[in-house]
Amino acid sequence: MPVTSVTTDPEALTLTLVADFPVAPERVWKAFTDPQQLQRFWGPPGYPSTFTAFDFTPGGIAHYTMTSPQGEASHGRWEFTRIDPGTSFEVLDAFADADGAPNTDMPAARMSFTVSATPEGSQLQSVTYFPSADALEQLVGMGMVEGATMSMNQLDVVLQSLRDYAQGKGTRTEILDDQHVRITRLIEGPADLVWRAHHEPELMKQWLLGPDGWTMPVCEIATSVGDSYRYEWAPADGTEGQAFGFEGELVYAEEGRRSVTTERMIGMDGIQNLNDLNLYEEDGATLLTLLVEYPDAATRDMILATGMTDGMEASYARLESLVLA
Repeated sequence: MPVTSVTTDPEALTLTLVADFPVAPERVWKAFTDPQQLQRFWGPPGYPSTFTAFDFTPGGIAHYTMTSPQGEASHGRWEFTRIDPGTSFEVLDAFADADGAPNTDMPAARMSFTVSATPEGSQLQSVTYFPSADALEQLVGMGMVEGATMSMNQLDVVLQSLRDYAQGKGTRTEILDDQHVRITRLIEGPADLVWRAHHEPELMKQWLLGPDGWTMPVCEIATSVGDSYRYEWAPADGTEGQAFGFEGELVYAEEGRRSVTTERMIGMDGIQNLNDLNLYEEDGATLLTLLVEYPDAATRDMILATGMTDGMEASYARLESLVLA
């Protein structure tokens, strides 16, 4: 993970984050000053950002929106107060309304971003300056340290091309914390076809099968937010007693890009996951990212121990073949 330290200083009223990267400083600078790249990591997993304005000039304004898995929007605003091209910039970071106007009921903070060269590549130092001890306590209490750490730890994906980052590595599972697991798989092919393969029953039945030897006789897809879905699998040889399935609801969707669903095993009450599917296309390839939220660490470990990653790789290999065809 890129982040090497996060420290708060109650006396200086600062929070300092340091992250190291095996790339030139120019590449890190580009990631922070190009809104299309910035929105890929500015926001912790499950809360991606969309920048609707980005005027990277002294006095310029940037607006962004973070959207939760439930579709709840949180708006933010940057005012660029200082820019030293290629080296550092400073912003006044504030909560905002949907139109980008500052929310004066919440504290604003000054933030600086500095990129410097190291023998291994580059280092980013981000310092947040709080207006008061109460503001520091309030924002840290809202999860600012954890959110900033998880956000910056997503930069390693952005700094490489998708193929350099993921090609040939198959399905990868990363434990982010007690409740969250991130699963990634590069699919050779455009995102619109990967999206279709997740939302058309006749296509899903061809790839979402896990290990060989299974069929998917039931594939009822949720098409609108609030709709229910139901998937069932059975052995291809007709063996009775081994069939199983999952059901849930579509919670949030952005056509072609993001789909969030609840998931529970049919016949098992009380255990429900939240699956947040995101697609990002670059140069004809699609990075599929599935963020899974479990109720607790015990449930997470129990499900991972079933060989879930291997089963998903078998399915995603079929998906890639289907897309290429």
